Amino acid sequence: MQYNLNLLIERYPIAGKFTISRGSKTEAVIVVCELSDGIHRGHGECVPYARYGESIESVSDQIRAVEPLLKAGGSAESLRLKLQTAMPAGAARNAVDCALWDLQAKQSGTTAAALLNLTPRPLITAITVSIDTPEAMAAATAKLAHHPLIKVKIGGENDADRIRAVRSAAPNAQIILDANEGWNPDNFAENIGVAAECKIGLIEQPLPSSDDSYLLQANRPVPVCADESAHTSEGLEKLKDRYDAVNIKLDKTGGLTEALIMRDKARSLGLQVMVGCMVGSSLAMAPALMVAQDADFVDLDGPLLLAKDREPALHYDGTTVSPPLPELWG
Repeated sequence: MQYNLNLLIERYPIAGKFTISRGSKTEAVIVVCELSDGIHRGHGECVPYARYGESIESVSDQIRAVEPLLKAGGSAESLRLKLQTAMPAGAARNAVDCALWDLQAKQSGTTAAALLNLTPRPLITAITVSIDTPEAMAAATAKLAHHPLIKVKIGGENDADRIRAVRSAAPNAQIILDANEGWNPDNFAENIGVAAECKIGLIEQPLPSSDDSYLLQANRPVPVCADESAHTSEGLEKLKDRYDAVNIKLDKTGGLTEALIMRDKARSLGLQVMVGCMVGSSLAMAPALMVAQDADFVDLDGPLLLAKDREPALHYDGTTVSPPLPELWG
């Protein structure tokens, strides 16, 4: 069976502005891969990420490059496995891989969860506060203080003040800090000490991925999670002495297929698992929910950051997100 490919570029305005240590964005620009066998259609979404050298154009070109493979035919499952070597890990492979999972479920008259022998349940996801002044971040955090899990973007000067401010604003919430490579060996000890003082639950990627060897010797009173340093299952052995957890994102792993392998390998190495996302729509979060079913931390709030999500969408009740309906994905 051969498959026809259709690519869509979609834009979703962000509610307000989303700011991390590397800059701000006001819209999410995504690529949607649609695959059809003439009867059924499968969809997958990806978010090209400039930090990893990706753009809408480069990702679209990568997807179009495998069109001959898709037209050559075969089962959706066999094509997923071929993609593991035909495409590099990254956003482009994610869109095609997830579209094939969706298509396989629809061809089988079942769900992706059933194919994975899962009975998915609703999960609590973190909700994100952008980096700003300590006062502005405290005000933003106070509005979310009733949520059980809050993720706070940091990664600049005065991070100690930011950490204390958000903890004061949400004294009972579990808080994840995401530095996005914004710390350095000179301020690491002070910042993580303040994080421990404030009973922070996890710190994502404090140091640059290109220079994180300091973590081998650093005292880590708060668990440290690899994000930019961890892309796929390959190389996890080298990270286990530097990090306590890994953040699995499908746009990094190159799809659900590799994400499941990465999760299992991380567990075998004694690493905690976080499942995260780029800023995208419900179509991107749906397959990630399959990986997140037994995660220690879930950060799939991308649609909550948008002014408006796609339809149909995932159902969010506060920060509890339910598994996808087949009309959306899987």
